[in-house]
Amino acid sequence: MFDLKKTATSTKARLGTLTTEHGEISTPIFMPVGTLATVKAVKQDELIDKVKAQIILSNTYHLYLRPGCDIIENAGGLHSFMNWNRPILTDSGGYQVYSLSDNRELSEEGAQFKSHLDGSKHMFTPENVVDIQRTLGSDIMMVLDECPPYPCSYEYAKESMELTHRWEKRGREAFLDTKPKYGHSQAQFGIVQGGTYEDLRIESSKYITDLDFEGIAIGGLSVGEPTELMYEMTDLNTDYLPKDKPRYLMGVGKPANLLHCIARGLDMFDCVLPTRNARNGQIFTKNGYINIHNAKWKNHNKPLDPDFPSDLCQKYKMSYIHHLFRNDELLGLSLATLHNLTFYLWLMDEVKERIANDTFYNWYQDKAEILDTKI
Repeated sequence: MFDLKKTATSTKARLGTLTTEHGEISTPIFMPVGTLATVKAVKQDELIDKVKAQIILSNTYHLYLRPGCDIIENAGGLHSFMNWNRPILTDSGGYQVYSLSDNRELSEEGAQFKSHLDGSKHMFTPENVVDIQRTLGSDIMMVLDECPPYPCSYEYAKESMELTHRWEKRGREAFLDTKPKYGHSQAQFGIVQGGTYEDLRIESSKYITDLDFEGIAIGGLSVGEPTELMYEMTDLNTDYLPKDKPRYLMGVGKPANLLHCIARGLDMFDCVLPTRNARNGQIFTKNGYINIHNAKWKNHNKPLDPDFPSDLCQKYKMSYIHHLFRNDELLGLSLATLHNLTFYLWLMDEVKERIANDTFYNWYQDKAEILDTKI
């Protein structure tokens, strides 16, 4: 499923190809988030033709609640339901259950929670989360885990990790005992946990590796810990993960975060940040980021970057984009979202080129600092 093509000199950055029956994914890669089978403010053909998205992410928790598995199954699976013929990764819903900490109960069986929609009670188990994702028909499914909060005690992190390990073992067995529903193969990724404790992270990396998932995700980070601590934990984890499996850092992040984590050996990323921040007026560029609400753009009658291949940059003056946002026009949200996603995928292409020609190390730290600068 995964072919490691090259590892950079002086860093752990990697080039690879992840193969699914809905297409190949060149890594490192960023996955736009389509929680409810849609990337907000973007059409599917725009994701392909403009953003150049190779894979998107949808969410098991949300799709299970609405529209429900029966509707998606009757439509022929998630690809058919949303008219998307490229790869899809589905999260297990573990993070959403984590975010419902006041409305959940964890046990050996699984996670019982109350719907955020109507308060109804539901149970996710390692087994039925596999069944749900079989019904969704994603190319890559995630195993059920518990995401511990930051900060948490060593004892809590250890107990949480051990529960996750038992759940993941059951989830792996359920995956191997069931078959896909729609004629294409599915892969399953395990998830490393352990909070921010080095020995637990190492233990979890080894345990999940031994379960022989098709890929491995690093979970439990980007939940409030300092950025440097996130880098430290990812750097540690990748030292103990197999080289022949794709590595996915869940829920990260800003453009600079991606560069630093690629340098530490990560291959796959997802985050709502580029789309959510776009809807709030933050636009990413090669030279940093801007807030389009600021008055400085009111009379800026030039494009943001005429050399960048997005409609926002190629077709419109910044004064017009500013006007759209000041008046809550939907076109502004759409243009900014398309731009930010295009930027993230452009950045991944830049990274791949730098790794291929052995210039990544001399480029990425300065570039990360520039990308983190407000213009």
